[in-house]
Amino acid sequence: MNSGLSARFGLTRPIWMLGWVSFFTDMASEMIYPLLPLFLTQVLGAGAMSLGVIEGAAEAANSGLKVLSGWLADRWRSPKKLVLAGYGLASSARPLIGIATAWPQVLAIRFSDRLGKGIRGAPRDAMLADMARADARGRVFSFHRAMDHAGAVTGPLIASLFLYFRPADYRTLFLLTIIPGVIVILFILRLPDRANPVEPRTSENPEKLRGTVPNLGSPFYKAMTVILLFSLGNASDAFLLLRLSDLGTPSFWIPLLWSALHIVKVGSSLVGGALSDKFGRRSLIGLGWLWYAAIYAGFGFFDTRAAIIAIFLAYGLYFGFTEGNEKAWVADMAPAHARGTSFGIYNAVLGVGTLAASLLFGWIWTHVSPHAAFLTGAGLALLASVLLFALFRRGR
Repeated sequence: MNSGLSARFGLTRPIWMLGWVSFFTDMASEMIYPLLPLFLTQVLGAGAMSLGVIEGAAEAANSGLKVLSGWLADRWRSPKKLVLAGYGLASSARPLIGIATAWPQVLAIRFSDRLGKGIRGAPRDAMLADMARADARGRVFSFHRAMDHAGAVTGPLIASLFLYFRPADYRTLFLLTIIPGVIVILFILRLPDRANPVEPRTSENPEKLRGTVPNLGSPFYKAMTVILLFSLGNASDAFLLLRLSDLGTPSFWIPLLWSALHIVKVGSSLVGGALSDKFGRRSLIGLGWLWYAAIYAGFGFFDTRAAIIAIFLAYGLYFGFTEGNEKAWVADMAPAHARGTSFGIYNAVLGVGTLAASLLFGWIWTHVSPHAAFLTGAGLALLASVLLFALFRRGR
């Protein structure tokens, strides 16, 4: 089956295997994530500020590691070990939420989970960049994100089915995530030890590069600055789920809505990547950020459950415009011999921004109002969109 799909879509077997790794990882993660706000507030008695601390610290945990692991991937030229270590740590830590008895324990487990993400993210993205042709990077990265979101469709459906028969038995459900975690490890073990780049990685002496920090150029760092500004308004999606819960959405429906959101993400990711290969990264990313600003403004203005559910599902289009295309943009700007470092910096920027955004969001939510928190995110997204169009010309 893989060979037929590869011939049809121009995707090699290792790209498909990394796609399945993301599929099963997100299946396990999303069996937990949409239920985490309910578990924290209803079972462990935590509040919105605790949620902000947990999600912010979890993202901060992997920020520095993303840069280090990306740099090591460039130096070692064999990122598979880092990918295996990162996915292995997350897969073993995640089920332990099922035995947590207090929110600081959940914080420690989420911290470990995100450490694993920090180790694996940049080396995996560098492998994908090596495997992709320059004129197909948007499609490759968006395919990978689509597989990730497809797993996020499946995970909440499994969770909802489980809770239908065993209501509120969150702990057993969380422990069962060890099963897709084992499948992930088996897929990684079958990956080739080295990516086979479609372009030469470097013409320089590898020994000369060892121990050095590559010069990534001013456009790259300008792009990272704009992305950081946007990410300061991009708080954890756990707050969206908490908003749905606060408006009286039954707990049984939360995973189903989360799954429906990821169905929108799958379709928009496949389309968005192909469009960016044709029309350029800036246009698609800017459109996605403007859409995000409109969505968060909607969360800030509306209070009816039906309206918030509709806005929540429309939120999925933002991911198709931006996620894979931002990574393709990084690959476009990065020297071939420094892609690991470049993706490490990019992922660290997202992590730092998410930390600050989640803490700020939780504080505004608690001390002002949920409406003010969402409107703050919308304003930062709008400002970042303006700077993106001002600083970068149209095209790739």
